[in-house]
Amino acid sequence: MKGILGRKLGMTQVFTADGNLIPVTVIECEPNVVMQKKVVEIDGYNAIQLGLEDVKETRTTKAAVGHAKKANAAPKRFLKEIRSEEMMDLELGAEVKVDIFSAGDIVDVTGTSKGKGYMGTIVRNNATMGPKSHGGSKNIRHIGSLATTGRNNGRIEKNTAMPGHEGVYTTTNQNLEVIKVDSEKNYMLVKGNVPGPKRGLVMVKTTVKPIKHVDAKVLLNEKEA
Repeated sequence: MKGILGRKLGMTQVFTADGNLIPVTVIECEPNVVMQKKVVEIDGYNAIQLGLEDVKETRTTKAAVGHAKKANAAPKRFLKEIRSEEMMDLELGAEVKVDIFSAGDIVDVTGTSKGKGYMGTIVRNNATMGPKSHGGSKNIRHIGSLATTGRNNGRIEKNTAMPGHEGVYTTTNQNLEVIKVDSEKNYMLVKGNVPGPKRGLVMVKTTVKPIKHVDAKVLLNEKEA
């Protein structure tokens, strides 16, 4: 498995040489820096820690500055681990660029979903609405009865569907195809949508599904070139 951190820029569309339209998400992947390596002998597992986007030393903690100096790098805004045997040969301070992926690779993209604010149980939990006919019930969008587990003390069970804050979940869209990789401009095009708002942080990793690569699509402008 291999992976890289990036930012979701938004969606657009491209055309293949056959005239097919493909909706794609643009992911900006500035060079990541290997900030730490974890090994089985010390940490119990193999992983590397990637850092993205420099921050001023005056805007972070002394611990973060000391951590970055071990890799001879500037402190980073984002730090994420990835368990990757394939990337364990990288040294501290090495750069990971977008060209570790190529067109046709199948990836999983993890991000934080958009926040929806306070939502009712109809939207948040797909609950059933109350009866509307003949004015027989005014409880149309309310939560309804809760303590219905057969107990007589009115105890509400855990995980009962209720209104509350919706969104801001860590979620992964799987089995997405990489349509194009531009190593000069540090971006990739991924077929379909990925979690999060514009400029949201995402991690692109090799998919856990069996098929890791398919034939790359020939885009219209590439055929003309």
